Order: sequence, then C-alpha cells, then structure tokens
Amino acid sequence: MEKRRRHLYKIGAAALVLLVPLAVLLFPESGSGRDDGKILIGLSADSQVIERWQRDQEIFLQKATDLGASVIVHNANEDNEVQVAQIRTLVRQKVDVIVVIPYDKDGVAEAVNDAKKAGIKVVAYDRLVNNADLDAYVSFDQVKVGRLMAQALVAAVPEGNIAVANGSPEDNNTNLFRQGYMEVLQPLVDRGSLRIIGETWARDWREEHAYALVSGLLDAGLSIHGVVGANDRLAEAAIRALAERGMAGKVPVVGHDADVSACQRIVEGTQLATVYKPIPALAERAALLAVDLARGGAAPQEETIFNGRKEVPYVKLDVVLVTKENMRETVIADGFHREEDIYRQ
Repeated sequence: MEKRRRHLYKIGAAALVLLVPLAVLLFPESGSGRDDGKILIGLSADSQVIERWQRDQEIFLQKATDLGASVIVHNANEDNEVQVAQIRTLVRQKVDVIVVIPYDKDGVAEAVNDAKKAGIKVVAYDRLVNNADLDAYVSFDQVKVGRLMAQALVAAVPEGNIAVANGSPEDNNTNLFRQGYMEVLQPLVDRGSLRIIGETWARDWREEHAYALVSGLLDAGLSIHGVVGANDRLAEAAIRALAERGMAGKVPVVGHDADVSACQRIVEGTQLATVYKPIPALAERAALLAVDLARGGAAPQEETIFNGRKEVPYVKLDVVLVTKENMRETVIADGFHREEDIYRQ
C-alpha cells in the first residue's frame, strides 16, 4: 500500500508540474527552428518526492520567468532511463540551456554530452554529473554539510556508539556528505572514543533503510548513542525506530535539508540539528546563470570541481547549522518556514 501511495504521489507531482501557468510551456517535439529570439530553458528534475525539490523548482521557475525566459520542466520520478529520454526530448525541443538535477550521477552523462554536441549549454543543479561536459555546477558546500552535522553530533556525543545512514549511492552528494562527517568522526574512531557500529546506504534516499539500520542494531541488543542521517527524511526514520522503543529524544540524531518536520522535531527535542541550505539563493543563482549562458555569457571561474572528465566551474553557496537555539535567526528569519509551522504548541 505504501508503494502504491508513493507511486500516486509521484504521478500527482509530475502532473502538477505540467499545470504551472505561464512558467512551464510545452513545445512540439520537432521544435520550430528556435528563431524567435526568446530564451528557452529545460529543467530536468530527478523527482518531486522530497519536500525541498518542490521549493527549488518553484523558485527557479519564478526567477527564470522574471528574467524573460520560458521553462520546460520534465520530472523523471527517480528513474534514470526516463531522465535520459527526457534530456533527449529537451534537445529535440531546441532549448538553449538544460539545467539537470540528476537521479544518477553517472547515468545521464551520455545524454548530457549529446546535448553539448547539439550546441546546448548544460548546468548541473545541486548534484554533479560525472564524466560529462558540463558548463557549470551550481550547488552548496556539500562537504561542509556533512562536517556541520558531525560537529553537532560529537558535541553532544563525544564518545559511544554511532549509527550512520548514508544517502543514495547514485547521488554524488552522498559521497561529499560522508567525506564531511568522516573528517570529524574518523579521528575519534581512531582514538577509540567513538565506534561506528552500523552503516547503510539508502538507495533512492528511501527512509526505510535508516529505519532498518537503527531497528536492527537495537534488536540485536546494541546501544546507540548517536545517529547520522544523511538527510532529514533518514533522520526521521531513525527517530521513528527510536520512538518505538521509548528512546526518541534520548539519542541525538542529526540530518540536513531543514525540512519543516525536522525543524518541528528540533524544537520539540527529538532531533538534535539539521543543516539549512538556502534554497532561494541556489535556485535564483541557477536561473540567473542559465539565462546568462543562453545569452552567450560564461560561468564564473573562481572555483572548479573535477567530475572525472574536466574541471567544471563550481558556483558554491554556504550552508548553516540549525539548532533549537538559532531556529528563529535562520530558517524563520530567512522566510524558509513560518514560525507557526515550526512551533506547533
């Protein structure tokens, strides 16, 4: 039943994308020669299942529209083959720029390279595409995300047993998050202060992997003193497993994305911290860059990241740790969430 609900949700999200007025325009597959002088951007999205991706898309669409561009949106519903086909459709639709949020860091590379051969600029949004001829990568400091999560956790749990729920192995950010938190955790593990007693990789970012990890460790009679969840959905699943055993709020759990439910858990005491990635800044910056590339501009060259093929211009935005103490000064002050939605009592 749960799988059916998720499937229906995905269909609904995809349908909603296509109904956005003014911002999302559909063009014939064959194109019209694209001699109208208007900027046409293709947005190839991994999915709309995670709360934050809905925000990214809404803000990107609004900013691109404000800049005079039209946007075609395709939602792959977490399917690499679908996303590859959709990118090829955008090529046939003769878009000027493709902004891609890849489901699989490796799986869309060939389609991206074919788009480049067709003269289309390509920007990777928040997730890097490996071995692809990208024009730019717009994202946050993903290593810092992991570092902040782990720093918050070890401040609360300087010694003991830690469980780690990594993100999806298809997502390049998963490796960057892990790099960040292992920079903090590994020295303590080497010293014998901390022990990582269980670690999992959540394919497709499915929360059941985190739930199974924590439940399995506890059922085996092991003590858990802290949990790293690579995002807030994984953190929530870990907390659910703890709650079933009367341990929610007693074991510090960290995540990231600053989902509204995570912020609620933080102020209520069942989640220790999250990391806020200012989505409006990212989405607007990506829209500005896409429009500039369409007009013949170039991506900033101040920083690059190697994707296995080339040094890709990297537009890197900063991130912020969010705790009970700074909730109002961060996500609420930024307008990311409303105070009444977080403080429910």
